[in-house]
Amino acid sequence: MRRFLRSGPDPERERLKQELFQFSKTVEHGFPHQPSALGYSPSLRLLAIGTRSGAIKLYGAPGVEFMGLHRENNAVVQIHFLPGQCQLVTLLDDNSLHLWSLKVKVGVSELQEEESFTLRSPPGAAPSATQITVVLPHSSRELLYLGTESGDIFAVQLPALRTLEDRTISSDAVLQRLPEQARHRWVFEMVEALQEHPRDPNQILIGYSRGLVVAWDLQGSRVLCHFLSSQQLENVSWQRDGRLIVSCHSDGSYCQWPVSDDAQQLEPLPSHMPYGPFPCKAITKIFWLTTKKGLPFTIFQGGMPRASYGDRHCISVVHGSQQTAFDFTSRVIDFTVLTEVDPTAAFDDPYALVVLAEEELVVIDLKTAGWPPVQPPYLASLHCSAITCSHHVSNIPLKLWERVIAAGSQQSTHFSTMEWPIDGGTSLAPAPPQRDLLLTGHEDGTVRFWDASGICLRLLYKLSTVMVFLMDTDPNESLHAQGEDEWPPLRKVGSFDPYSDDPRLGIQKIFLCKYSGYLAVAGTAGQVLVLELNDEAAEHTVEQVEADLLQDQEGYRWKGHERLRARLGPVHFEPGFQPFVLVQCQPPAVVTSLALHSEWRLVAFGTSHGFGLFDHQQRRCTLHPSDQLALEGPLSRVKSLKKSLRQSFRRMRRSTASTRKRRPAGVPGEVPEASSKAERIGLQNMELAPVQRKIEARSAEDSFTGFVRTLYFADTYLRDSSRHCPSLWAGTNGGTVYAFSLRVPPAERRMDEPVRAEQAKEIQLMHRAPVVGILVLDGHSVPLPEPLEVAHDLSKSPDMQGSHQLLVVSEEQFKVFTLPKVSAKLKLKLTALEGSRVRRVSAAHFGSCRAEDYGEHHLAVLTNLGDVQVVSLPLLKPQVRFSCIRREDVSGIASCVFTKYGQGFYLISPSEFERFSLSTKWLVEPRCLVESAETKNHSHPCSRAGPEKAVGRARNSGNQSDGEERTPGPMMEHALLNDERAMGIGIPGEWQWGTASAMEEQSEREGVCSTQHTLLRARPGALPPPGQAED
Repeated sequence: MRRFLRSGPDPERERLKQELFQFSKTVEHGFPHQPSALGYSPSLRLLAIGTRSGAIKLYGAPGVEFMGLHRENNAVVQIHFLPGQCQLVTLLDDNSLHLWSLKVKVGVSELQEEESFTLRSPPGAAPSATQITVVLPHSSRELLYLGTESGDIFAVQLPALRTLEDRTISSDAVLQRLPEQARHRWVFEMVEALQEHPRDPNQILIGYSRGLVVAWDLQGSRVLCHFLSSQQLENVSWQRDGRLIVSCHSDGSYCQWPVSDDAQQLEPLPSHMPYGPFPCKAITKIFWLTTKKGLPFTIFQGGMPRASYGDRHCISVVHGSQQTAFDFTSRVIDFTVLTEVDPTAAFDDPYALVVLAEEELVVIDLKTAGWPPVQPPYLASLHCSAITCSHHVSNIPLKLWERVIAAGSQQSTHFSTMEWPIDGGTSLAPAPPQRDLLLTGHEDGTVRFWDASGICLRLLYKLSTVMVFLMDTDPNESLHAQGEDEWPPLRKVGSFDPYSDDPRLGIQKIFLCKYSGYLAVAGTAGQVLVLELNDEAAEHTVEQVEADLLQDQEGYRWKGHERLRARLGPVHFEPGFQPFVLVQCQPPAVVTSLALHSEWRLVAFGTSHGFGLFDHQQRRCTLHPSDQLALEGPLSRVKSLKKSLRQSFRRMRRSTASTRKRRPAGVPGEVPEASSKAERIGLQNMELAPVQRKIEARSAEDSFTGFVRTLYFADTYLRDSSRHCPSLWAGTNGGTVYAFSLRVPPAERRMDEPVRAEQAKEIQLMHRAPVVGILVLDGHSVPLPEPLEVAHDLSKSPDMQGSHQLLVVSEEQFKVFTLPKVSAKLKLKLTALEGSRVRRVSAAHFGSCRAEDYGEHHLAVLTNLGDVQVVSLPLLKPQVRFSCIRREDVSGIASCVFTKYGQGFYLISPSEFERFSLSTKWLVEPRCLVESAETKNHSHPCSRAGPEKAVGRARNSGNQSDGEERTPGPMMEHALLNDERAMGIGIPGEWQWGTASAMEEQSEREGVCSTQHTLLRARPGALPPPGQAED
């Protein structure tokens, strides 16, 4: 009886799991979705962005990031930092105020919500009486002044957020203190603006929507001066010395009002309408800023001619004779100007304009001639064109990294050389231990290369495939189509461009070989481009090869989109990745799978009509449809009329026979109803195994079974156990796996002899679920290394002595087969056990946080329920499972991509990637410190760094180094690239690598596991006794 008793969990294994696996969402990359408010602290040099979902995000120097979330799911309307303090106040659209603080705990700052407050209306009053329109934090740091729609101004005490009734400035009190001639008309509506006097904290400027502006004495509760505009007021600005007030209005004009001590009613200078005289839109915000050179800066939002440019989103900068209207492709939420911080300084001296648009953040350098934009180190507009796919590459060799950066720097010449001006706080996270790339494909045919090594996702290089094809519009057409002398002087800024010239350009699959520099890119119209990295600009003709996946198939007519027309002559390409061959699939269906083997110089691609193999060294297709036996089966959507009729009759015959078998005895007229009723009762009463679920049946005649889901190259034992050979594996939507043996000529005869492909094996999964992953394990049950990885001494050679195993992952189960016999050995029925389906799967290495030389290879799995799991190799034992993505977030699940070290990325919005980790050793998360000027004088925070985690503070990226995959010393730095040895030069600045001892000391100081860089030594797992599982 002992063999029927289930053994309990192994304590040693449970302890090891805790050292290997840990789930955490670490950082959000990209631009916040649906921003609604902007705030800036001149003293802390921090930027705050609020969103419609109630999130608030703070940014400083690169690596300094905080995030908070209001308990209420309401939009953030306004954000205001308290002067000189690590505190800020947010106003939500439900009229509630929230006080947030950056507090230092164990040497690390964290963002916490301290208090919340809602301004209540007095009994019987309308709700609009206390609807907050303006918030003014007073420089005394003890009060908030709140302007309302009723015209009253309430004073709220800080930090308790308690209303002070005796300090309320009511509209009636202001009216009574105005001169007699100013009381004859009702000029009060809501408060549009509140400004504190730049020199005297006892004076505030109150602007009402009807045009009245009052300078109010807080101590004497009296009106010092006032002016009345004939136009509706939008905003006011007080000059730095307090002698000039500038107001902007709804008709697109602004006025200047000189302030004198003896005049109570101010008279304006002549009003100015920058883009008149025709009707203009309102100027909603304005800055009047002085400079040492004498000429002031006038910066305002709006004011464009209503008829011709009313749909533009513009911010204008005027300085002397220079005037530019910066034109944004999305709506401007808010903007601010960075000026001299010292309040005693005589001049503003603005140096940067910060604009928060709906889809991006743009910073303009006001010190450099021409006012160029500043390249942001974070808050990248990932969705400048909609993201269609993504691909992650870990551990990039130094030479490839430098060449990509060099190519990208030549694309960034239009950016300013100014250092990033928002540089508050200190990042305590150590430098990234390796270089990682995240490649995103976009709808407009571009591929963007992002530095995903650390906390900030930074754009390195942009590749465009548009130049290869003939388009209706010229891709070289300048964005600045307007002439210099035309009016208004518009200039396009920002990178957000949601419009695509042709949806067929969309990138669907990307595959990069980090050792050879070869890149394969596939698109929506069946185009497959093979590119190589070139450091110089070049002009050459892209060779075109057609791969007809349905040749010799009669009676089929493609009804989809046409193929893209390629350019026939030479094309000029910038330095970077340059295409040298274009493979066009016919029919031009979407490319659904892609694989590149740079050592064999082969590219495999698949569509819904089949798959092909292309030799990009000889520029010829190797695998033709006539070689694919699958075309006679479910792989092809094209079937002869004779075969279709024959199969239809067989189905009818089977259906009739099965109906006769199930027909019970009874009244002839009641047979159908009784039969169906009995069938329903039988299904309801049928007892399934306790841990299994019913799975929907799949038909072999499904028209989508030929959809090629995955392609995989492997050097393994395919024909017999004595010789291993190159092979290509293809998995389809109908649960079929095809294996082809490849004959690749040796290097000396590579250009003379063709690559030959012969079908060797075919596996049909009985449950016919789509195949989403294929993997070959060597004799030590370790996944085979990447191409050229062993040749460059960057990985141990695979064990070719023991028997290899084939892992086939379908949507419903995992199955291990022995090679070369392809006999079933193990399986895990995921759908039957848990009711979920596999959406993403990837092999990953998990290192121990305690033992530097220990790690294990497992499968990282994402299901349609949004759960991430770790499944062991090769025993297929579930290790851990965590809830990661909401099951309703279909696009987030579809966008997920895993890394080789147990991390992952998925889109939480069209513009943001959420980064998560399943590994205890690999964490990329912000750890930062922000202090006010007062605190800095009394503390030394760097010596108090600690390991604790808390809400809103950044998470440590120091222990992300996987000690087993990183090789010591210069081995990674001297990786070969295009058969040339890399120069052993260091990485400049912040990307310089630290030594293993320095990393260990840093880890010990932070209380985390030390992570030295050692060679990969994966412990081979014990193989189970041979057996054969059934579907």
